[in-house]
Amino acid sequence: MRDAAAFLRQAGYGEAAAARLPADASLRHYTRLRGGPRPALLMDAPPPEDVRPFLAVARHIAGLGLSVPEIFAADEAQGFLVIEDFGEASHAALLDAGAEPLPLYLEAAEALAALHAAPPPATLPAWNPPTMARATAATFMEWWWPAAMGAAPDAETRAACDAAIQAMLAPFAQAGGFVHRDFFPANLMRLPDRTGPRRTGLLDFQDAAIGHPAYDLVSLVEDARRDVAPEVRAAAITRYLDARPDVGRDEFTAAMAVCAAQRHLRVAALWVRLDRRDRKPHYLAHGPRCWRLLSQALAHPATRPLRDFLDARVPPALRRNPMAVTEPA
Repeated sequence: MRDAAAFLRQAGYGEAAAARLPADASLRHYTRLRGGPRPALLMDAPPPEDVRPFLAVARHIAGLGLSVPEIFAADEAQGFLVIEDFGEASHAALLDAGAEPLPLYLEAAEALAALHAAPPPATLPAWNPPTMARATAATFMEWWWPAAMGAAPDAETRAACDAAIQAMLAPFAQAGGFVHRDFFPANLMRLPDRTGPRRTGLLDFQDAAIGHPAYDLVSLVEDARRDVAPEVRAAAITRYLDARPDVGRDEFTAAMAVCAAQRHLRVAALWVRLDRRDRKPHYLAHGPRCWRLLSQALAHPATRPLRDFLDARVPPALRRNPMAVTEPA
């Protein structure tokens, strides 16, 4: 039996006032703790969630001199952590409140470049073409396709989709860099008392992997949940690449296109799964943006294998939230 109250007592937060924060798409949730030794958050990660990847990646990022929450107490077996509270000034909250986007995106790009400049821990899982193809199938084939087409895809369609994604990604499979995998404003905190790359606090990094770093820059400047102005996108990319003169710009641009195509297809279908399986229809509001971003990515020549697959099997009129799912009000 998991016992959060006992864990908090042992950590010195037994008398702290607790305020649960809004949940996102995962099973993890957070509670703000006031009145303990230091302002903190309780991370509650019930099975099948696992706090050990969070702890390992936090140690890596902190070792680079970047800002991640300090760990005050941990119970790995139960899935509880007490971590430093960075406050409420996430980049997403600031943008929603009307903050000027450009400085935030430039700061995020600076932190991302510093994160990517160091070799990743060898123990991280792979975010490579086979893994990315499986992740896409888990949403696009398993949830979007039956909702849009009225039946599950046949074996030939599954194999063709897998082959297309892997062929598209294969030329970029040797990058071998750190990939945060969820590098977007909701997971970035403004820390005005810190300087340089440390000014951006990094969150939600437990799914980090080894793959092409372009994936993270796509996550930032082609956000699935908010529009990014073209001039802001361009400036953030320039800031990132200027900070990494070792990176070939043409190759990186092509890698961004293929990572964008995979990510936008997977996430557009993820919203369908969240609606149908998890009863969270509000995420469907982001579907049109993801399909639009996918269309833009498919214009790059490097994405041709996936573009050919979609052109053959998914008419443009169907590239949207399926009519069978709950449309947001």
